[in-house]
Amino acid sequence: MKNVFVHPSSYVDEGCVIGEGTKIWHFSHIMTGCHIGADCNIGQNVVISPDVVLGRNCKIQNNVSVYTGVRCEDDVFLGPSMVFTNVVNPRAAVSRKDEYRPTLLKRGASVGANATIVCGHTLGEYCLIGAGSVVTKDVPAYALMVGNPARHIGWVSAHGEKLQFDADGMARCPATGETYRLQDGKVEKI
Repeated sequence: MKNVFVHPSSYVDEGCVIGEGTKIWHFSHIMTGCHIGADCNIGQNVVISPDVVLGRNCKIQNNVSVYTGVRCEDDVFLGPSMVFTNVVNPRAAVSRKDEYRPTLLKRGASVGANATIVCGHTLGEYCLIGAGSVVTKDVPAYALMVGNPARHIGWVSAHGEKLQFDADGMARCPATGETYRLQDGKVEKI
């Protein structure tokens, strides 16, 4: 592990691959078989379970457990105390390790504080999940989702700004000026 900061109170198990420039803060545990990209920031009291994959520049805030079956592409943000599940019907007396459902967070996806992501779903590129929301289905790219269960209330740019589409299905990000098109219920950056 080259140019990686690991706070002395944290544990990194054998067999992990951690990219250059990554920082792992207080009281965290990175379990065997993890692949963590370059320039990630892993907050305090974070657990990364075996075989989790994090892309480059992922930001994981305090008190997050990233369970086996989760894969985050580049630039994913996981807010404080957000929650992943990995089985849909957990029981303490029943081992369901062979029933873990994969969860994919695509590039640039952001999950707000205290949100819950139920396993087996894909969160599209640059989607934004509001704080406290409960995601129970796949989320389209650039979608703004809030509530329990999370419902689609609008669209956001890659910069995280709300998009206002005109009658032709075109919008500009108010922060960057980038252009987006809404067509057939899908948003793409032009």
